[in-house]
Amino acid sequence: MTEIKNKKHSNFSDEDLEIINSPIGLKYLFMDKKTDIDKALRMTKYEMKLKELQIELIKLQNWTITNGKKIVIIFEGRDAAGKGGAIRRITSHINPRHFRIIALPKPTSEEEGQWYFQRYVNQLPKPGEMVLFDRSWYNRAVVEPVNGFCTEGQYATFMGQVNDFERMVLESDTHLIKFYFSITKEEQVRRFKDIKSSPLKKWKMTPVDEKAQELWDEYTKYKVKMFEQTDTKLSPWVIIEADRKTEARIKAIQYILDTIPYKEEG
Repeated sequence: MTEIKNKKHSNFSDEDLEIINSPIGLKYLFMDKKTDIDKALRMTKYEMKLKELQIELIKLQNWTITNGKKIVIIFEGRDAAGKGGAIRRITSHINPRHFRIIALPKPTSEEEGQWYFQRYVNQLPKPGEMVLFDRSWYNRAVVEPVNGFCTEGQYATFMGQVNDFERMVLESDTHLIKFYFSITKEEQVRRFKDIKSSPLKKWKMTPVDEKAQELWDEYTKYKVKMFEQTDTKLSPWVIIEADRKTEARIKAIQYILDTIPYKEEG
């Protein structure tokens, strides 16, 4: 398991002052009525770094297309952990014809009668494609047993099969990255309040979200089991500390670029 931790920055250098006086820096400096230089500097550095990494993601995608590579990236984490926001930053500038974002709804009655992994197999990438799962087959490892959406037998069967399933995916010449976005209980409360108070976001709250705080310890219990049994050398979990969304996004993108051995084409 790889754990990427936050780092705190302090003091201003000449480079910092140059950054804050750039057009982007001045935009953030005067965005709010109350000037916050630390925040403006942090957001400016974030935007600059994000652009730099997004350029590299385009190179990664070009390499994927040209060489017929297949990439699967899983985004797991508690409700409101920032999975969707990270996915949007990863995909915002790459060619939409060559990636898919998968967020599967509740299975149909037909799908419920199939092998559990079948609906996910149907979404795996073709050569030259990247697929990003906003929640994945790991629903059965945490969300489903916590909320009573599967039986103990179904849970046990999944846990007994998932490592072999991922081994088969990897052996089919597919790159697989598993992210877990980790937030504190206090941060989840803060984000839920923000979602509920926003006319543009409140649609995101689901009955499952509403019970997330009440079931926090149950989620933790199943999360720990998931890590213990599915964090393998072949397919490790990458834990992203996500209380600060901007840092989480940068770390996730950087990990993708550092892990997949792409080369600039042309």
